[in-house]
Amino acid sequence: MFNHMKKTLIQLFSTLMGLLSLCQCAPTPPETARMLPDAPTITPDYTDIALPYNIAPMNFQIEAEGQRFVAVASAPKGERLVAEGPVVQWDLGAWHRLLEANKGDTLSIDLYVQSTDGEWLRYPTIRDYIAPEPIDPYLSYRLIEPLYVFYENMSLNQRDLTNFEERVLINNARPVEEERGRCVNCHHYQNYNQEGNMQFHVRGYKGGTMLATNGQVRKIDLKAGENPSDGVYPAWHPTLPLIAYSTNSTRQHFHSKDRQKVEVMDLASGLILYDTERDIVHPLQDQADELETFPAWSPDGRSLYFVSARYPEGVPMEKDSLFNHYREFHYDIYRKTFDPATRTFSATNDTIFRASALGKSATFPRVSPDGKYLLFTLGDYGTFHIWHESADLYLMDLATRETRPLATANQAGATDSYHSWSSNGAWIVFSSRRDDGSYTRPYFSYFKDGKESKPFILPQEDPQRYGALFKSFNIPEFMVRPVSVSRAAWTKAIEEPARQAGYEP
Repeated sequence: MFNHMKKTLIQLFSTLMGLLSLCQCAPTPPETARMLPDAPTITPDYTDIALPYNIAPMNFQIEAEGQRFVAVASAPKGERLVAEGPVVQWDLGAWHRLLEANKGDTLSIDLYVQSTDGEWLRYPTIRDYIAPEPIDPYLSYRLIEPLYVFYENMSLNQRDLTNFEERVLINNARPVEEERGRCVNCHHYQNYNQEGNMQFHVRGYKGGTMLATNGQVRKIDLKAGENPSDGVYPAWHPTLPLIAYSTNSTRQHFHSKDRQKVEVMDLASGLILYDTERDIVHPLQDQADELETFPAWSPDGRSLYFVSARYPEGVPMEKDSLFNHYREFHYDIYRKTFDPATRTFSATNDTIFRASALGKSATFPRVSPDGKYLLFTLGDYGTFHIWHESADLYLMDLATRETRPLATANQAGATDSYHSWSSNGAWIVFSSRRDDGSYTRPYFSYFKDGKESKPFILPQEDPQRYGALFKSFNIPEFMVRPVSVSRAAWTKAIEEPARQAGYEP
């Protein structure tokens, strides 16, 4: 009897506490509030943007003084969302239901703040467009401290863009001193990882090119035959088992009197083609006085884009001369046609954009999935634009060759570079240093009918994370499916000896 009464009292107490918790967790906006004339300041800035309907909740912090805060998100269909506190964190399930029901419509966000004297204030409504096109569900990037020599604390990560799940694919940190100096970089996928084919490089201790193809993981040494250099920047053919690489002999130079801290240049570079099935390296292009780099395939697999700069006349091909004349290197965009049936390239190159004629330098060409547009980065000189404040994103209409800056996405004085298209061509992701000048963050922009929208930063569960994370997000790449290889499998494969690739001229 006593035990029964005790159990009943516990159940009653639990029910009351649950009801009390429900009341506390269900804030309501005030019935009356004085309207303020100016728009609110929120961090990150998610105002006047276009967002994918399948994106993770866009949590933010209200930058205002007050003792109570209430945020309300609503749209023409579905129930409104309500959150309380200066840090606004929307419910994941409710957020997705609201956006899913309102594709192509407007998301309205109203913010209420109770001042220290008890008066409720209301800001003008924030209005965002809910795009009907989804974003690819996964993004991968390197998380790295912005250092120049030490890179042990680096990882290759994968983020689910529909929620906040982040997975470490491979961690570069090593506990043994002799293994210091290893670098993991240049991750890339075939056709947005549709079939799970992936590659990245390991530099330094037990280095090699890591490949995942047909469910198998292996490590390859691409220094074969007459090719003395590793493959560096990759471009995986969309359908064939071929990867185009640039072969770069890279050098760093540190400025003593310049806001731009470091200059990265190629002493020499060329292009090779690697057949992943036959395990054969083929030379593609390597002219002595040219610096070919950053290859990229067209979506139909019939063209290979790349950039190249000619050594300035009278400048010797040596390190000291290279950095004494670094502002004289200007890269142009070229294209080689490719026959998938015979796997042969054209003997000559088409000049797509001659940036050097403008006294500028173009790099990192990427073609939109529909083949209509070419997105690239334009700066004052050189090719490593991630460190150049002059770097901006530019768009070319490939049919007309009309070229313009992505004025809505670029920010003056910031570094905007390293971009990629989503598989449906509706979204662009790029790296930007606009927040503090030191750390690159991934920004997204909606792209439709040749026009881009105001960019927004990758949403985080805690919107204050960027202020506490002293790492850069480098080389953001879209994926339609997650990486299937486990971290343990990658780690094991890295410890194995690299298999020497063959060579065919």
